[in-house]
Amino acid sequence: MKMHSHTISVLMENKFGVLARIAGLFSGRGFNIDSLTVSPTQDESLSRMTIVTSGEDSVLDQIDKQLNKLVEVVKVTDLTGSGFVSRELMLVKVHTEDAAIRNEVIQITNIFKALVVNVENESLIIQVTGPTEKLDSFVGLTERFGIIELARTGKVALLRSSQATEMLDTNDLTSPDGENEADTDDLYGG
Repeated sequence: MKMHSHTISVLMENKFGVLARIAGLFSGRGFNIDSLTVSPTQDESLSRMTIVTSGEDSVLDQIDKQLNKLVEVVKVTDLTGSGFVSRELMLVKVHTEDAAIRNEVIQITNIFKALVVNVENESLIIQVTGPTEKLDSFVGLTERFGIIELARTGKVALLRSSQATEMLDTNDLTSPDGENEADTDDLYGG
């Protein structure tokens, strides 16, 4: 069977222990979670979890069914194959030992429409936001200067629609070309 990457949105009650139960469903079936973000929604009683994982579609279907059985889960939406917007945030500390290197790192930062958020004598901390591929490209271009450390939030995602993600049937939204992610921004843009 073929392994596919999936981006799954889980709307859940904001209660103690729910995150552990949901993560347990994935690990119990041998799935690694590539990215996991959880945050409150506009309704304080609910949180949205965005999970990125890879695996066989049939096993992911089983996980979807098990997630929907949890009392605290309001709605599970597999965004894969539908038009959705996703973003990630990264903070990266880059070694800049002299003015020439610092200027080159700042030029790359500007091309990526990223922000320098901290300046030290021998390093810069840069904030980069956008699709995962943009962040990966930024890392690739700045590795040669020496990345001291970095932290990434993981992907957050919403369906492209004027309605809430949970209100739509994603089976009706599957893009004809099978693309996982609709993104009209260029790779280096916002």
